[in-house]
Amino acid sequence: MAGTLLDEDDVSRVARSTANPSTSDAGTVDALAGVLAAYRRLDDTAQPKTVIPATLAQMREVTGLLKDARGPHRDRLAEVASEFIQFSGWILAQDRQDAEAVRLLNEAVEVADEIGNGTLAAQALNFKGYLARQQGRSEGVARWYSAAAYTPGAHPAQRLGDMLQAAAGLAELGATDDALRMVENAERLTDVAAAVPPPETAYWLTPEFNRLNMGLANLGLGRYADAVDHITAGLAGLPEGLKDAPWTGEHRDALARAQEAR
Repeated sequence: MAGTLLDEDDVSRVARSTANPSTSDAGTVDALAGVLAAYRRLDDTAQPKTVIPATLAQMREVTGLLKDARGPHRDRLAEVASEFIQFSGWILAQDRQDAEAVRLLNEAVEVADEIGNGTLAAQALNFKGYLARQQGRSEGVARWYSAAAYTPGAHPAQRLGDMLQAAAGLAELGATDDALRMVENAERLTDVAAAVPPPETAYWLTPEFNRLNMGLANLGLGRYADAVDHITAGLAGLPEGLKDAPWTGEHRDALARAQEAR
């Protein structure tokens, strides 16, 4: 496996499953999930372009296994596949390979829906909102973050962050009343979201991270001083391993715009 993060035993296990996908066992699925977790953490420190080739190669291997998988571990393998597909879409979105990113994110939603995993479906829709924001399409920002927020099975921390980002899109479209209602709905989730750990598939969704999303909402609403306060606090509250993550660049840009407009 090119660019693999598996140890020798796991390589052998995955190789056997690749040769006969219907025999995929729990160990194989756990090994692939571990590889994906490692790539997600790498995304917090490395430029997306450096992660793309190996990620796509392993995504293709996992989705190939899923096509012919049978038995009690198939749903768990589908979870790993959906997350691998959405992560691939995410890093392509960061690298602005927009068309392929959208295709993969749509596929990730379909796989998540097949197994009824609302957390994974909501995260893929969230990444579509992110891409719309990079494209400067406020309609897409409002649409996809709203869809993510109201996806059945979404985690409270996801819903909170998605509502705030949808509010930013609505505000940019001039739908101020709708944006304010969305912020109010998000604020009602603050305590609920903080009371439970974020999902493993969206480990970054801490209360501190959602201060960044509150900052984006306030920036869209023209509340520049509040935007500065929230984004500054959100960046300061990130764990050490995330403070310089490449994806924080858009939040630093948003902070600079808020400071200039204040």
